[in-house]
Amino acid sequence: MEVAVDVGWICPCAAAVQAVEYAKAREGRLNEQPVEGSAPERSRLEKLLGLITKVERGEGAGALLLALNFFLLLSAYYLLKTVREALILTESGAEVKTYSAAGQALLLLAIVPLFGMLASKVNRIQLIQAVTLFFASNLVVFYVLGEAGVHEGVVYFLWVGIFNTLGIAQFWAFANDLYDPAQGKRLFPLIGLGASLGAWVGAVLSGRLIARLGPYPLMMIAAGLLVVCVLVSRSIHQRAARSHTPEESAAAEKPLGKEDGFSLIMNDRYLLLIAVVTVLLNIINTSGEFILGKIVMEAAAQAFPGGSEVFEAREKFVGAFYGDYFGWANLLGLLLQSFAVSRIIGVIGVGGALMVGPMLAMAGYSLMAWAPALGVIRVLKILDNSNDYSLQKTAMQALFLPTSREAKYKAKTAIDAFFMRLGDMTQAGIVYVGTAMSMSIAMFSGLNVLLTVCWMGTVWRLRKELRLKMGE
Repeated sequence: MEVAVDVGWICPCAAAVQAVEYAKAREGRLNEQPVEGSAPERSRLEKLLGLITKVERGEGAGALLLALNFFLLLSAYYLLKTVREALILTESGAEVKTYSAAGQALLLLAIVPLFGMLASKVNRIQLIQAVTLFFASNLVVFYVLGEAGVHEGVVYFLWVGIFNTLGIAQFWAFANDLYDPAQGKRLFPLIGLGASLGAWVGAVLSGRLIARLGPYPLMMIAAGLLVVCVLVSRSIHQRAARSHTPEESAAAEKPLGKEDGFSLIMNDRYLLLIAVVTVLLNIINTSGEFILGKIVMEAAAQAFPGGSEVFEAREKFVGAFYGDYFGWANLLGLLLQSFAVSRIIGVIGVGGALMVGPMLAMAGYSLMAWAPALGVIRVLKILDNSNDYSLQKTAMQALFLPTSREAKYKAKTAIDAFFMRLGDMTQAGIVYVGTAMSMSIAMFSGLNVLLTVCWMGTVWRLRKELRLKMGE
C-alpha cells in the first residue's frame, strides 16, 4: 500500500541547517581576518542566540547543530510515543500497559551492561551511529510486521521505553563530552530548547499524521529522522575534531574504559547521589500525577453526581481539565527554557537550580495534604511540571559536565535508564499498597512531603559534591 506523506513540516529543519551553514561561513571569515587589539566579534547568529543564553564567538554553529539534533530526536520519539499508546491500548488494554512499564526496568538491567560493553570497543561517534541505526532498523521490522497484521503492542511498548531512555541518554552524554563545565552551563539551555521544540512539534504532528496515515507509516518517518540524527552527529563530531586540541581529539577517537555503568555509580559518591535524586524525583513526580488524577476524578464526581448516565459528562470534564493543564505546563516550560533557564543557572548555579524543584514540590504537596482544592493545586502542578520540563532537566544534564568520559556515557545511561524506571516501579508499588490500605489523598500527599524532604536533603549533599568536582 502506497502512502503519500506530507513532509512540508521539515522545512524548519532546513532553515536551521541554512542558519548553521551561514554561521560556519561567518566563523571562517572571522578566523581568517583577526583584528588586533579588539574583542572577538560574534556572528549575527550568535548575537541572536544571546536572547536565549550567552553564546561566545565560534560556539553558535556547534550549539545550534546539537539543538537541531535533539529537535529531530524528540520529534521522532513523540511520533513513536503516539503510536505506542494506540497499539498498547487497542491490543492489550490499560492494565497490560502498567505491567509493561515495570518490565522495562528488568530489561534495562541486561541492556545497560551490553551498552557499556559496546562503548568499551568503539569510539563515541561509532557508538552513537551503531545504537541509533540499530533502533532505526528495528522500526523497519516493526513496520513490516505491523502491516502484515502481527499484534506487537506489548513488544513495541517495551522497545519505545528502552529507546527513550537509552537513545536520549547517549545524545546528552555526547553533549557533555563536547563541552567543559563553563560552556555546558551556558549552552545546555539552548540545546534543551531544541529538545523542547522537538517534543512539541512531534506531539502536534503525530496526532495529525496518525489520523491520516495510521500508526505504522509514522514508524518509517521516525526511522528517517533517526538516520538524519546520525548525519548531524557526524557533522558535530567532525567540527569538534577541528576545533579541539590534538589531545582532546585523540581522546574522542578512543573507546571508553572497561568498567560498567553500575560499578561506576556504586564506587563514586557523586554519581550515586545523582542516581538517588533520579529515583526520588521519579517517585514523587509520578505519585503527584496519581494524586492529581484522584483529585480531578473527585471534582468530576461532585460536578456531575449520579450513575452511569453522567459518565460521558465526567469524561469531557476530565479531558478538558488535562488538555488545559498539559497545554499550560508545556507552554510555560517552553518559555522558561527559552528565556529563563540560562539566566537562573547563571545566577544561582546548577546546584541552586536543583533546589527549585523540591521547594515547589514541598509547597504543592503540603497544600494537597492540608486542603486539596483543585484550582490551587492545578496552578502549583503547572509550575512544578513546567520547572521539571525545563530548569530541572537542564540542571540534571549539567551534573555530568565535570565527570569522566566513562561516567558521561556509561553511568549516565544507567541512571537515565534503569534508575529512572526503578522510580516508576517503586511508585507503582506505593500506589498498590496505599490503595489496598485505603489511604486517602491527604495521606498520599503527606507521604510525598516526606519523600520531598529526602529529595531536598539529597540535593543539598549533591551540591557539596558538585562544588568539589568543579574545584570550587
